[in-house]
Amino acid sequence: MAQFIAVLGGGISGYGSAILAKKQGFDVLLSDMGKISPLYRARLDEWGVEYEEGGHSVERILTASEVIKSPGIPDKAPLVKALREKGVPVISEMEFASRYMGNARTICITGSNGKTTTTSLIYKIMRESGAKVALGGNIGESFAYSVATAEYDWYVLELSSFQLDGMFRFKADVGVLMNITPDHLDRYDYSFEKYAASKMRITQNQTPSDYFVYSADDETILRSLEQHDIKAHELPFMVDGAITSPSGDAHSIDSTTFVASVGERSLTVDVSRLKIKGKHNTYNAMAAVLATLAAGVDPQQVEQSLYDFNAIEHRLEPVGERDGIEYINDSKATNVDSAWYALESMTRPTVWIAGGTDKGSSYAPLFDLAKEKVHTLICMGLDNERLEQSFAGVVPNIISCHSFEEAMQAVVRVAKSGDAVLLSPACASFDLFKNYEHRGREFKEWVTVNILKK
Repeated sequence: MAQFIAVLGGGISGYGSAILAKKQGFDVLLSDMGKISPLYRARLDEWGVEYEEGGHSVERILTASEVIKSPGIPDKAPLVKALREKGVPVISEMEFASRYMGNARTICITGSNGKTTTTSLIYKIMRESGAKVALGGNIGESFAYSVATAEYDWYVLELSSFQLDGMFRFKADVGVLMNITPDHLDRYDYSFEKYAASKMRITQNQTPSDYFVYSADDETILRSLEQHDIKAHELPFMVDGAITSPSGDAHSIDSTTFVASVGERSLTVDVSRLKIKGKHNTYNAMAAVLATLAAGVDPQQVEQSLYDFNAIEHRLEPVGERDGIEYINDSKATNVDSAWYALESMTRPTVWIAGGTDKGSSYAPLFDLAKEKVHTLICMGLDNERLEQSFAGVVPNIISCHSFEEAMQAVVRVAKSGDAVLLSPACASFDLFKNYEHRGREFKEWVTVNILKK
């Protein structure tokens, strides 16, 4: 009789895991508390996977030999706690799919910020180098679905701390850690130390034949390294200074140039030629160059793809300019550190739209930049009290809005020629929007229809 595997959550992670489990001969049930999208239902039907929506068959799920949990389901969920109390292993899609990927290798990217841009850049470089490569994790196709339906040389995976928490035997051939700053503390008992430990799981199981790329400008990473026995080749990168490592490194030569090397492969990068601007994108470029050089890509190919890479959607994405006012969509800035990089890159007086579901982090790191660059803060959320109190006396003009439309009307009233209007919320989106993409698209559409096309 086939072993029974239950999959919790019917999103992109869950449907892919269920299909891979079915292909591997397991008895499978996918269970979702909400509704499963028509696209995923169609694929599950195509593969003959049993699924349920609108609730869990708890007694049956508790009989599973293993459970694959969506990263969006917290460990504190009653069903997850019940499974753990019964001793049923609860793992992530990444852990499960890695068992069946054959001889393929992985480049895995994590960090509080910069993951998506860096992952997208690495994927572009790898694809254009001629490698057969899949994109997965937090972006792209489901990793498990890719494993089930094709064969690849490389998987480029963006990993959240939640995914890392469910990974035990998985190993990154090239692990990339961008930074560790407070985020998702509500999922880690409001303990930054627990969150940082989760991020460091990117190094688990690595061997001396693997590579670990990390920011040496990040003090939390440097402190965490002292507590971990890193067996992989260390490839640090640094914008604010110079660093050397026997295996390779990346560091700034001056304000416009950095050099990256891995073993005998080396590349000098002219930052002014990058289409992605700002200090945070210099970090992203350094990490991507080191990771792809470590993967064996020719430096000339890395250089060509790097200079050809455009900004990704919802991350400091220019929407347009009208009447001397520039509109920028940074909806992906769902935490304080991401918003810091956005404000740091502003060169005009700024109308800043922020707010949403508060994650419990302090806004204090933003005070100096907000005082220097922001003349109006538009708070956009169902509960703006903490945001308003934090920036009282920091930003001269604070407007509290409880709907998207109200916030955009406030923009029209206060923005003037020479300004930038920046949507960089520093919060999650779930109070007014489905997700950060929904928030970003609404902003772009409103600006396009009501301002740019008028």
